[in-house]
Amino acid sequence: MTTSLNAARRRADLAALADRDSPLDMLVIGGGVTGAAVALDAAARGLRVALVEANDLAFGTSRWSNKILHSGLSYLTSGHLPMIMECARERRILMTTVAPHLTSPLRHIYPLYGPEERALRVRLGVSLGKMLRKASGTPAELIPPPARIGALDTIRLLPQVRREGLRSSWSTVDGQLVDDARFVVALARTAAAFGASVCTSTRAENVTDYGARLVDTLTGEGFDVYARTVVNAAGRWAEGIDHEAILAQGGGTHLVIDAARLGNPTAGLSVPLGNSVSDLVSILPAQLGRAYIGFTRGDFPAVGSVESQKSSSDIDVLLSAVNTALRVPLTPADILGTFPGGSDLADPTRRHRIWLSGTMVSVVGGTLTTYRRRAQETVDAAIAVGKLTAAPCITETTPLIGASGFTPTASLPDFAVARYGSETPAVFDRAKVDDPFGLVAPGIDVTRAEIEFAVRHEGALCVDDVLDRRTRIGLVAADADKARRTVTDIVTETLADLST
Repeated sequence: MTTSLNAARRRADLAALADRDSPLDMLVIGGGVTGAAVALDAAARGLRVALVEANDLAFGTSRWSNKILHSGLSYLTSGHLPMIMECARERRILMTTVAPHLTSPLRHIYPLYGPEERALRVRLGVSLGKMLRKASGTPAELIPPPARIGALDTIRLLPQVRREGLRSSWSTVDGQLVDDARFVVALARTAAAFGASVCTSTRAENVTDYGARLVDTLTGEGFDVYARTVVNAAGRWAEGIDHEAILAQGGGTHLVIDAARLGNPTAGLSVPLGNSVSDLVSILPAQLGRAYIGFTRGDFPAVGSVESQKSSSDIDVLLSAVNTALRVPLTPADILGTFPGGSDLADPTRRHRIWLSGTMVSVVGGTLTTYRRRAQETVDAAIAVGKLTAAPCITETTPLIGASGFTPTASLPDFAVARYGSETPAVFDRAKVDDPFGLVAPGIDVTRAEIEFAVRHEGALCVDDVLDRRTRIGLVAADADKARRTVTDIVTETLADLST
């Protein structure tokens, strides 16, 4: 089965669903990280699965994470040791087997300016992190143990760190995704390789525990589809499907700034929020020469909308916190864009919830790091309630598309390799667009071939799908304006080619 998702395959999948005279094993509603992972898990077990999404893959909260695969130490104050262990274990699986091509270690620096008491409290946290790494079986070469480093090493990693009063720093290492939206696309494409139908721009209406009416939002045409089980993985929209899915939504704001403004740091900077040790504000280096500043905590106001927005109170808190550790304070003028926090459940443990309504299984909440385990538990529940016959879960040992090993060459851009892994040669070798290695706009590390690949193989159906989710150009409005004409031309040309 091909891994390619595109307009032609979508049309074929919808036609096959409309003509199906027997029920699916599972209808999955929602194309975020949970829905895509559920579809992959179920299809890999041999079930007949369809995933439908009213908008695009990773349209909601799944693209608004801070991209960190964490060890779960932030849950220590809540006393949730099982959750901490689960995070550490799932991080190892992701970084060693499932998606090593989309992940990399990221060093976090906690500069020490204050009294030694705070240094001791941070030391306790990093010591526990060392124990977790060992207990989860994570190789030390992948996640090195925490270490205390001197002021000079701190400045080397964080050129704009405040030097006055800097005694030393604690250094820890976590995992980082190159991009959360690309990760969801990889999950969906791998599910498609196992035979799942993946249909975006397809709205589920009149949902029951035995199926739904599917409406193609591009044509307005609709049809009924039946399934032995229905999984409600719609995230913020879950309540519209199952009224028991009442979410106390968390929120917060992330800021996008130019990494050059911080001297292009090679590590993340974390500072405490007020006098807290567990609540941190972080600056994280990101792709396209950007850096993100943010927190995601359940007691911040809900973002309300899934679209980018600014909260002036959040911005003030974020800048005030990080400026305590910067040589030159950041101001609102340094903000290039914003995006909301990625939590769809205001729960300090960020533990997911699963419940049954007939043969419908609803799942909400959880962290990006534990997505795979959440999907496994959801599919287990659906198999039980639907009395389905299925093979065991294999997602712990199943690499995503692009994860198979290959050796990068000098002819391939490093930034593209970080996004496509072993598929990188195909991105350029299969390109029909003129000047495939040419950038879509000056200063934006996205090539023309990547735009075509997004439409031809990654399910992008329009310009916004490409700007906002297959790439993250749209996070900065000025970048989107520079790239829009080129992206529009390539998307239009590729869609026309797929329609012939």
